[in-house]
Amino acid sequence: MSIIGRMRDTRPGATSSPYDAALIECVQACAECAQACSSCARACVDEEMVAELRRCIRLDLDCAEVCAATAGVLTRWTGDGDRQSLVALLEACRIVCRACAVECEGHAGMHEHCAVCAEACRRCEAACSALLVALV
Repeated sequence: MSIIGRMRDTRPGATSSPYDAALIECVQACAECAQACSSCARACVDEEMVAELRRCIRLDLDCAEVCAATAGVLTRWTGDGDRQSLVALLEACRIVCRACAVECEGHAGMHEHCAVCAEACRRCEAACSALLVALV
């Protein structure tokens, strides 16, 4: 079991829910995507053609922030919070991950860090989608 899953199980009054597996996967995907996007932005800055990567850098940074926030909120989610806000956050995360993936895929042929970042973004987008389905 993952650390995130174990932490959820150790909360006082912890009970399992039908969406636990999807939530844990989403936390992991969001945290990983935040790291990948931050790393990609930094790698883009180091490229000789940095001017051509400005949009990629901006989307990387936006995606990293949204994914980190989503991971944080999901880590604390116990099912008794504002579900509507959680759904909105997951939708926003999915949207920014999709945009970042598309941009990074456009540079993946020349920059391996963009290919890796796009993969992380697609995984996070899918995890957010799966959790949205599980929550309904």
